[in-house]
Amino acid sequence: MKFTRDNGLSERRSTAAEAKAAQLQAYKAAKEAAEPMNEVRQAERLAAAAAREQRHAERDRLKAEEKARATAEAEERQAAVEAAARAEVDAREAAEKNRISRVVEDEAARKAERDRRYAARKARQG
Repeated sequence: MKFTRDNGLSERRSTAAEAKAAQLQAYKAAKEAAEPMNEVRQAERLAAAAAREQRHAERDRLKAEEKARATAEAEERQAAVEAAARAEVDAREAAEKNRISRVVEDEAARKAERDRRYAARKARQG
């Protein structure tokens, strides 16, 4: 009886070893069969990565253009504000100069009228 058990054990062992060998061969065959598909998938992944990089570069370029445009607009607005402030200051200065010149002209006209009256009075007296 012991002999049959050993025979059964060795048979089970050899069957298990054969099954393992068959699984290994099946795995190798599946791996070799999948090799072209792996290459295709790898190529697809590389293409997707390149497209993603291109999209990132395009988005970065658009962001840089938008930032440059916003900066230019801000500079234009600032220049317009400064020009308006200069124009306002110039207008105030012009108005002040105009007022001063009118005051000087009025003063000159008053002096001329006073001198004319003085001369007329002196002419009447004598």
